[in-house]
Amino acid sequence: MSVSRRNFLKGAATGAAGTALAGGTLLGGAHADARPATGTPTAADSYPFHGPNQAGILTPAPADKQNYVSVAAYDVVDGTGKAALADLMKTLTARTRFLTTGGTPANLGVSQPPSDSDVLGPDLPADGLTVTVSVGSSLFDDRFGLAAQKPQRLAPMKAFPDDSPDPAWLHGDLSLQLCANHPDTIHHAIRDIAKHTRGVMQLRWKIEGYNSPPRPSGTSRNLLGFKDGTANPTGSQAQNLVWVADPAEPAWAHGGSYQVIRLIRMLVEFWDRVSINEQERMFGRRRDTGAPLDGNTEFDTPHYGNDPSGAVIPLDAHIRLANPRTASTANQRLIRRSYNYDLGVDPNGNLQAGHIFIAYQQDIHRQFETVQDRLAGEPLVDYVQPFGGGYFYTLPGVTNPNDWYAHRLLT
Repeated sequence: MSVSRRNFLKGAATGAAGTALAGGTLLGGAHADARPATGTPTAADSYPFHGPNQAGILTPAPADKQNYVSVAAYDVVDGTGKAALADLMKTLTARTRFLTTGGTPANLGVSQPPSDSDVLGPDLPADGLTVTVSVGSSLFDDRFGLAAQKPQRLAPMKAFPDDSPDPAWLHGDLSLQLCANHPDTIHHAIRDIAKHTRGVMQLRWKIEGYNSPPRPSGTSRNLLGFKDGTANPTGSQAQNLVWVADPAEPAWAHGGSYQVIRLIRMLVEFWDRVSINEQERMFGRRRDTGAPLDGNTEFDTPHYGNDPSGAVIPLDAHIRLANPRTASTANQRLIRRSYNYDLGVDPNGNLQAGHIFIAYQQDIHRQFETVQDRLAGEPLVDYVQPFGGGYFYTLPGVTNPNDWYAHRLLT
């Protein structure tokens, strides 16, 4: 029985909140290269907590490390005031410092509730955990008197023509990105943070994801079966694209980064009915090896100049639109740190799975939005559409044991 593309989309789009289609830019993928401030994992799989930039952005992630994520957005309870917001940030700092370092939770005695859930046992392993804390534009409203200190490019996430936004999955005062080697480590951290911040911040939405091991080698694959993140900038190039140092930005924000989160549903069942030739032309890469259609191996550079009419790599292929590889578009590239997700089945009986796209950059308009505008109407939009996420500003790092998140913003 044949199924039209549009009818499939129409059927999959119906249902309760949280089941909207998702998609858009598929730039997400393997974790970016290491940054000096974070280094490599220790024998106990912990990453240094203190430094000028937060971990979890350019933190290295070998194939068997940090393959799990939870992205959670929170609302800060109204009426708490600036002093209470500072206390919240101090609490978040203390908890994430302990959780990412590992150790033995305090013994509060038999008459008190235990200080830890014991989900990870009596001795807490670091297990590669990083917690990356960011703030949304709504935190700079009139509740805390911070409007004049808002980062220049921070605003509610723009809705693009191919989006299907669901308010239940959008925005937030804060976002926490938790990455670790195992999912129970992330569950434990979320519970610990909730326990210590109850009454001050409340979960708005949360989604878990995972990365697959390289199969058979190279970069991990997304749920459409293609390697994802092959062209992610690394090394000094990544450093020069991610950290904010613009004098026009508030001084407190220097050393931070703009974070874009896009929750992308992939219509995997319909995708599986598309010919391999059409799939590869939509991406511009071979599905088996990840090589560009004019190359032989995954990391070969596509030569668009030799194919001006798009006879080999179509002009509307995803890789060609996302990264034209010209001098004028070089500073538009992003640092992507993305994962797959699976939310089960929607009310119509369709698989509800897709992609958690996370990107870091110096300037949302120059980088993410410019790339997204180029991707508008690409062939992949029939199979992927965005439904949630938000724009956030990732705070500068905590530099020493006496420092805390947003210290320079709130003092």
